[in-house]
Amino acid sequence: MSPHLVSILVLAVIFLIGTLRSINLGALALVATFLVGTWVFGDSAKNVLGGFPADMFVILVGVTFLFAMAKNNGTVDWLVQWSVRAVRGNVAAIPWVMFALSGALVALGALSPAAVAIITPISLALAVRYGISPLLMGLMVVHGSAAGNFSPLGVLGVITNGIVDRSGIPASPAVLFLSNAIFNLVLAVVVFFVFGGLRLLREARREARPTVDPGTGGTDGGGVAVRTKIATSLITLNRDRILTVLGLLVLVVGALGFGVDIGLLALSVAVVLSLFAPGSAKEALNQVSWGVVLLICGIITYVGLLEDHGTVSYLGEGIASVSVPALAALVICFIGAIVSAFASTTGILGALIPLAVPLLVSGQVGAIGLVAALSISASVVDTSPFSTNGALVVANSPAQAQQTVYRRLMVWGFGLVLVAPVVTWALLVLTGWW
Repeated sequence: MSPHLVSILVLAVIFLIGTLRSINLGALALVATFLVGTWVFGDSAKNVLGGFPADMFVILVGVTFLFAMAKNNGTVDWLVQWSVRAVRGNVAAIPWVMFALSGALVALGALSPAAVAIITPISLALAVRYGISPLLMGLMVVHGSAAGNFSPLGVLGVITNGIVDRSGIPASPAVLFLSNAIFNLVLAVVVFFVFGGLRLLREARREARPTVDPGTGGTDGGGVAVRTKIATSLITLNRDRILTVLGLLVLVVGALGFGVDIGLLALSVAVVLSLFAPGSAKEALNQVSWGVVLLICGIITYVGLLEDHGTVSYLGEGIASVSVPALAALVICFIGAIVSAFASTTGILGALIPLAVPLLVSGQVGAIGLVAALSISASVVDTSPFSTNGALVVANSPAQAQQTVYRRLMVWGFGLVLVAPVVTWALLVLTGWW
């Protein structure tokens, strides 16, 4: 058996063991990285960790650390209160506001993980306060960001259109952007109605649950099911909250306006805030989702090992053996979806679009339709908990809900791995419209 097949089989075994036993998948994946890297691919023990996602590690730790501090000092509650008043208490509108906001930020040029990292903690705090499913809220944010991905001003749009242009194949930035935006909008409608939107519509103007202003030292009454009006639990700004709001503004402007690394910037803001409130910083550090960090980074390290040793290319070479062009196009979309669920969407598009050029220049498959189908298939699976966006949703979910959110995100994300390539291929390639 070839090393590529062995490594893929080991990945399947990791998921099987992690499903049947209560073992952190990331820990299993790191052990598998060591064993497969040294025994199957012949790497040194040092080199097998080359795929460790240091950037994602810093993003997950930095963002969750910062927002744990913001939660502890009441800033998140203040932002939640402000957000709900902005929609005039219409709780059913909140998920759509988050969808539109994340989509607009990405469409205007923000990196999708940066937009999701900023919006997700606030949206999930809203979910907790108003009894909205954290899965619903998280998916609306991620699909909103995905809807803006291929805007002509967006990072992925610029990159993908540039690759297509350099490859000398027909292009239509408008078809790429609109088809992706519509696909994600349809998915958002499905998410809204499947994961609790109908209940929110029935309870159109729900009142907030009692909340505690950390500055008062009060309690929440042990979770007594009493509703209070928003006006009775107003939270005001104090020194720590003002500093935190300023820090969040620095995060937004630095990450979205100047392209500063979101993880390093979030960690820097958190450290500066800890100088003014060292006690709350220590408590916040304990609230970082270390189990989620291990899980995500471990799996991605293993997938990085497979990428370094050409397993993705090995899968791509299978396309050449497919004699039917339309079927070959479907295979390309599936490879894009499968690999992107674990790895960089930008990287996989950069690899697969050139790989598809011989197929596209033959004229037997519409270039515009296939590029759009491949782009959607590779980006929509960012809801997977092993992508940066999906991982941010899990890491920022309430501790007691993280395992449930993780499992359901995995089902949703890998469901899209199976469904998105078929649907986009059927609509954009098989019809021959483009």
